[in-house]
Amino acid sequence: MSAAFRKAAKTRQREHRERSQPGFRKRLGLLEKKKDYKLRAKMCMAHGAGDYHKKQDFLRALRKKALEKNPDEFYYKMTRAKLQDGVHVLKENKEEVTADQLKLMRTQDIKYIEMKRVAEAKKIERLKSELHLLDFQGKQQNKHMFFFDTKKEVEQFDVATHLQTAPELVDRVYNRPRIETLQKERVKGVTPQTRLKRIAKERQKQYDCLTQRIEREKQLFVVAQKIQTRKDLMDKTQKVKVKKETMNSPAIYRFQTRRKR
Repeated sequence: MSAAFRKAAKTRQREHRERSQPGFRKRLGLLEKKKDYKLRAKMCMAHGAGDYHKKQDFLRALRKKALEKNPDEFYYKMTRAKLQDGVHVLKENKEEVTADQLKLMRTQDIKYIEMKRVAEAKKIERLKSELHLLDFQGKQQNKHMFFFDTKKEVEQFDVATHLQTAPELVDRVYNRPRIETLQKERVKGVTPQTRLKRIAKERQKQYDCLTQRIEREKQLFVVAQKIQTRKDLMDKTQKVKVKKETMNSPAIYRFQTRRKR
């Protein structure tokens, strides 16, 4: 109750006003108070060094901080920073998303990207069925292994004789007839050398197109996975990052197991 009475008594007290500038000194402006003097003294010290006291206080605080520093202290930011020319600089993070991937992720929906990926996969299957990948340069070369009982057979081994074909056709992966077939059958539809070169050029062009489509299908699959990962992160379930995101794979998280009702 005493606090309430003191508060009520103060309401009747006389209001103390600060002294104003006397009438005969009106030409000098407002009367300077102590807070004004302190500010002016700080700003006008050391012949124009306006923030002299401010700098001295800052240096004093830094000196105190250096003396009281704990050599064993650790901050997580230390793992992402390095000292360069006496200045702490944050390490540059490697780009985890390419510019094309970022553009797709910001402008397109996961359903659209999945639709384009399925369309690319169908085109790839159609090209593979047409080309059969018989002499594709990017394909892994198959090995044909022959077995013999003695070293003499190995030394006398001839691939053309063993396969019963002409030596010029040994390197072919397809359309490699035997000698007896060549002797019985007549060669049909002899093709000029210029046409063979044009056909080979068109076939190589189709193989290049197939390679580009396979790469595009992989990129669309990675973008779809990254978008799905970002959607899963919107869940409030506790999670831990297991693997960082790269250009060719999304980040992997382990979510806390929760029983659903």
